[in-house]
Amino acid sequence: MKIKNQSGMIDISNDVIATIVGGAATDIYGVVGMASRKPVRDGFNQILGLDSYHQGVEVRQNDDQIDVEVNIIVSYGTKISEVSKSVQSQVKYNLKSMLGITADEVNVFVQGVRVAGE
Repeated sequence: MKIKNQSGMIDISNDVIATIVGGAATDIYGVVGMASRKPVRDGFNQILGLDSYHQGVEVRQNDDQIDVEVNIIVSYGTKISEVSKSVQSQVKYNLKSMLGITADEVNVFVQGVRVAGE
């Protein structure tokens, strides 16, 4: 993502965006962790660690638009639709406040459900 301002050009890599998105998603109550975009290759429903959030997030850019896909694992007993809505709004807020980027779409994919403490 390239942002032009009066002082010059700022280039933000997709990995930075993915890390911010992953951090925002895992801060939401009901989210156990991030899941891989490619579960067959990386292991079914494996919870990703802090250093690999970018594997659970896909960022697509079209001109000045940005679309984000977030793959999460939710806690058993939580309302999945509410958790997903919270993830969407938190991701949009963090991208806007930290990077000044407005996400056009934030798509949330629930890859699994885990009992807390597993």
